[in-house]
Amino acid sequence: MAGTLLPKDRFSWKSTRSRFPPGRQIWQFFTRSRYPQYLALVATILLILRGFGGLGGVSSRYTCWGPTISPMEMTPNDLAKWHGHTTPVIFNHHAPVEIKEETISYIDLNKIESTRRALQSEEKVLILTPLRDASHYLEKYFELVAKLTYPHHLIDLAFLVGDTTDDTMAVLVLELERLQKRKDKISFRSVTIVEKDFGVTFGQDVEDRHGFKAQGPRRKAMGKARNYLLSHALKPDHSWVYWRDVDIVDSPEGIIEDFVAHDRDILVPNIWFHRYKVEDGKKVDIEGRFDYNSWIESDTGRKLVKNLPPGVVLAEGYEKEGYKTGRTYMARMGDWRENKDEEIELDGIGGVNILVKADVHRSGINFPCYPFEHQAETEGFARMAKAAGYGVYGLPNYVVWHIDTDEKPGNN
Repeated sequence: MAGTLLPKDRFSWKSTRSRFPPGRQIWQFFTRSRYPQYLALVATILLILRGFGGLGGVSSRYTCWGPTISPMEMTPNDLAKWHGHTTPVIFNHHAPVEIKEETISYIDLNKIESTRRALQSEEKVLILTPLRDASHYLEKYFELVAKLTYPHHLIDLAFLVGDTTDDTMAVLVLELERLQKRKDKISFRSVTIVEKDFGVTFGQDVEDRHGFKAQGPRRKAMGKARNYLLSHALKPDHSWVYWRDVDIVDSPEGIIEDFVAHDRDILVPNIWFHRYKVEDGKKVDIEGRFDYNSWIESDTGRKLVKNLPPGVVLAEGYEKEGYKTGRTYMARMGDWRENKDEEIELDGIGGVNILVKADVHRSGINFPCYPFEHQAETEGFARMAKAAGYGVYGLPNYVVWHIDTDEKPGNN
């Protein structure tokens, strides 16, 4: 079947355009009618709906944890879970604060240790020596101290000179100047001299120093002297404090290393003396036991102190004049020919030779110049240290030799 042909000009562009309204009429329709208002309203609604959709996404990221109901409507289990949930917290760490004010100082004591590795860690040692009328002992003192094998660049020396009537100060500074000017490794890191008088008037002969009546006042005064010296000489970088009396006549050169190896809070050696006598034309060395201030408490001593008046200071080694304490004295134990590292725990110590971890002193453990549990100075120091939980030990076979004070019978 043949198709029907329409006239060619029936669908021409001109005929089609003639059917549209004029452009001016179209413009007037859009500008003068309400159509633009409708169009703006539709666009506003679309924007609002889109905004609600975005807020929904944001709120889903920041909503609180838990069910979407009031806590009053939760079950006990849901409420427990809700309260137990923790929100992670992130801290914004700031850059370090730099302080340039010169009047503000900072000391980090966390880095200061007292360990067996003292040599490897180069731990600093402070040697403290109180002096009174000691001029004739100083030459021997420095002879022995110069021979100490612990590195001298890690050692500080400090002295307190008080109530002296001889040339102790002059001899001391001359010996120190000679020592510190040496070009070898004998000179020490630093030296401090403290001068302080305490009004001490008792003499320095045997009866005055070591007589029974002198012990209470003497030990209280010595406690003050030690505390003054300690407070002025202890530095933040000291790990060990080595108390060494001036009247030692012989001691091992490696005594600091030997004591450090025990890693004890407080450690003392046994103190003996040489006494030479001529018997049958021969010179005989009588080894005497000297320091009776290093002891182990007894039941008798514990009962005794409970009934003593508050101001009484007990003094050991005086069997006739003193109190009967029944204590065990380290001086009567041991032998320098036996194992030098054998330890015993002590309740009182003497002051001839003491190695102390510096933090023990920093914690406030010092030498009481008053009766502390009826003891003063070094014995009170041991009592105070044990009360604070520190360990106090002695080496009965490790002997340091003191001068022979030629004690009368009974004071031994």
